[in-house]
Amino acid sequence: MQITLAAVGRIKAGPEKDLFDHYVARLRWPFVLREVEEKKKLPPAQLKAREAELLLGAIPENAFLIALDEHGREYGSVDFARKLEGWIDQNGGNIAFAIGGADGHGDVIKARANTLWSLGKATWPHMLVRALIAEQLFRAHAIQTNHPYHRE
Repeated sequence: MQITLAAVGRIKAGPEKDLFDHYVARLRWPFVLREVEEKKKLPPAQLKAREAELLLGAIPENAFLIALDEHGREYGSVDFARKLEGWIDQNGGNIAFAIGGADGHGDVIKARANTLWSLGKATWPHMLVRALIAEQLFRAHAIQTNHPYHRE
């Protein structure tokens, strides 16, 4: 089993990275962060397409892909934990999450994604989204194992 987080941009030292590292350290599942970045200045549509290509290259081919997207499905924590458990069971535990760039995901990521996940109607900083995903993964494991971290 492995969980991969593929994300556009490089996280730098600071509170977002500290929070991300905190939750990743608490995960009981193998976790890999793969960061991609296009250095060339490209027009927005080309940049979005290029970032999608880079993300695809960072995601294991046989992974169940969950792309973060404002138009995706919203899950409460318990629902997410149950969904995640099913995705792990169905796909041998090879799960990937994709965080796009400032303009969202290119079409190839949306076409490849098995599901689109929205963290709600609010707009979140991309570096903070990494920490939110890590926390929700930790919370999902707590829910699945009846750990007291999650309270309903």
